[in-house]
Amino acid sequence: MKLPACYLAAADAGQTRPLHIVDRDGYAAWRTAQPARVVAWLDAHGFDAAPASSLVLPGDDGGPGAAVLGVGDRLDPCAYAHAPRALAAGDWSPAGDPAADTLRALQLGWGLGSYTFDRYRTPKPPRARLVLSEADPETVDLLAATARVRDLVNTPTQDMGPEQLEDVAGDIARAHGAEFVAITGGVLLERNFPAIHAVGRASHRAPRLLVLRWGDAAHPHVAIVGKGVCFDTGGLDLKPADGMRNMKKDMGGAAHAIALAELVMARKLPLRITLLVPAVENAIGPEAFRPGEVISTRTGVSVEIDNTDAEGRVILGDALAYAAEHTPDFILDFATLTGAARIALGPDLPALFSNDDALAQAWLDAGMEVRDPLWRMPLWRPYLRYLTSKVADLANAGSKMAGSVTAALYLERFVPEGLPWAHLDTYAWNDTDRPGRPAGGEALGLRAAYAMLKARAGR
Repeated sequence: MKLPACYLAAADAGQTRPLHIVDRDGYAAWRTAQPARVVAWLDAHGFDAAPASSLVLPGDDGGPGAAVLGVGDRLDPCAYAHAPRALAAGDWSPAGDPAADTLRALQLGWGLGSYTFDRYRTPKPPRARLVLSEADPETVDLLAATARVRDLVNTPTQDMGPEQLEDVAGDIARAHGAEFVAITGGVLLERNFPAIHAVGRASHRAPRLLVLRWGDAAHPHVAIVGKGVCFDTGGLDLKPADGMRNMKKDMGGAAHAIALAELVMARKLPLRITLLVPAVENAIGPEAFRPGEVISTRTGVSVEIDNTDAEGRVILGDALAYAAEHTPDFILDFATLTGAARIALGPDLPALFSNDDALAQAWLDAGMEVRDPLWRMPLWRPYLRYLTSKVADLANAGSKMAGSVTAALYLERFVPEGLPWAHLDTYAWNDTDRPGRPAGGEALGLRAAYAMLKARAGR
């Protein structure tokens, strides 16, 4: 197993410095056990083991000799994520004998805090490395999956259009022996994916549906769907400049879906997966779909386009219908779908919608367990009245009321009754830098989804 650059195997380490991990409850006892000179240093700096605090302790030679990290929740990876940038350059080894779950959280948090997106600038070596006596392989894969989401979302649109997203998914499929096909351009119409084609037809970059299949037919089957709008101008209902600035992130749902499928395959979970990513660019041109047009969908439901900036749900409708045709045990979809979800819950809490209480609760519980929280929102079906059309079966928008709810209700129309389905409306972005949460692309709800799938596979 190849370790990321922020880690170092103990067998390869030379001189290391001890890293003490303390919380406020245990700080007094730890402080009492330290030499008098260390106690004096701690007191002189007012160190009290507050969460996200750190202090380098002097060595006998006057240089850094050790360090102490103040943490809060020991099972939260982000409790440790300040360490890589707060500590002096060098190799750091956990002191004492931390519990296994603490070590896993430290390992993941260190990796999350070390992440940088350096594709377009000169990379810098990690300042501080964590020495691991035995790296946890699952944690390494979880870090890789998070980095996959961040990298895909952070990559500018000129290098992450529908064709590049296809390349990424195809490479992952080949690496894990999965079946892979892309249904592209006019073939979408031949294969009855008219809504995906309608949204993407104006771009010089052909729309497509990416399809990956993996696993044993005897195993539980999950369909994973991700919104892949690689750039969203808003279409003819053009976004204002500030709303368009970060629309390279509108394929964040696809990034989550791809990373989750890759993680399931890397960990060889006893599951069968079908990954579906409708990948388009919502562009402006002579072929752009227009407000007031009525478009066809895979299920035969006609949709009046009320707003061309509500395009994500349109492409997901075809993908969800196709997912259902595979008769999975349940469907998960990820989408950067609505600003309304961010207004309701802010940037850190993805909005979860589901037609199945057990599935929703399993995802919520997994999120709490792995400190990757999400929040359930209601599928309040009386609000379907906001999607009423006078000329078609359904409108794709129509009201500013309950925007994330009506978007989820639109998607539910394309999921057959009785088929468990959960939809995550995720921001996939950090607006500011915080320890373990660098500004830019972010995985939100991904680790929770994996933990849920792992538990279900185990049953």
